[in-house]
Amino acid sequence: MTQLSRLIAILTLLKSKRILTATELSNKYNITVRTVYRDIKKLIDAGVPVVTIEGKGYTLMDGYTIAPVQFTEKEANALITAQHLVTKSNDSSFVTDYKDALIKIKSVFKSSILEKSEHLSDKIHVFDTREKNIASNALSEIQLAITNYNYVEINYKKANDNNISFRKIEPYAIFSTENKWILIAWCYMRIEYRAFRIDRIQHFKILPETFEDRKFSIKTFFQNDPYAIKNNGKNK
Repeated sequence: MTQLSRLIAILTLLKSKRILTATELSNKYNITVRTVYRDIKKLIDAGVPVVTIEGKGYTLMDGYTIAPVQFTEKEANALITAQHLVTKSNDSSFVTDYKDALIKIKSVFKSSILEKSEHLSDKIHVFDTREKNIASNALSEIQLAITNYNYVEINYKKANDNNISFRKIEPYAIFSTENKWILIAWCYMRIEYRAFRIDRIQHFKILPETFEDRKFSIKTFFQNDPYAIKNNGKNK
């Protein structure tokens, strides 16, 4: 990779991530940390408002924009293929938001790539092997609650149980398995972390009040509960 290509790549990466460390950039581009420092200085000298956060890394000043990036044909094909996979999701809010985002992304495709990507879209089909299609429409709102630390109230129906329970939760993470979205949250009824299948949430309400982050780690959660994925929230 030439220095110019690397500078453009670093700028794009800075725009896509909140904070980047010199070590991250060094490892990604197989260069020394000293070279990273020189690259950052070149960006600053060129007028790019790179902000150094002491002890954390680099970020771009809020409001800074760069010209739309150009997608390669393979990158465009990956996005089109992902669309076919996403449409098989059982959460309609997720499907809608992805389609809206893809429309904006496709607006910067070169005409030749756009034409080829539309041609490819007609040549892809994803089979859905689910025996039962259980839909949900909560994923997008729950994702916002996770990133903004909002309490959520839910009415939840467990498997093989007609009773619906009311829960107040702190949402922390989501994962997907066997076409099901699972929410991991701190449950005030059980006073512990629990897994909830999103398609079993009958009703939900995102509260304006926020909670203090418990520093939840999804990796640690799975290490402590190796059966969480297999259970799919069945007994939660």
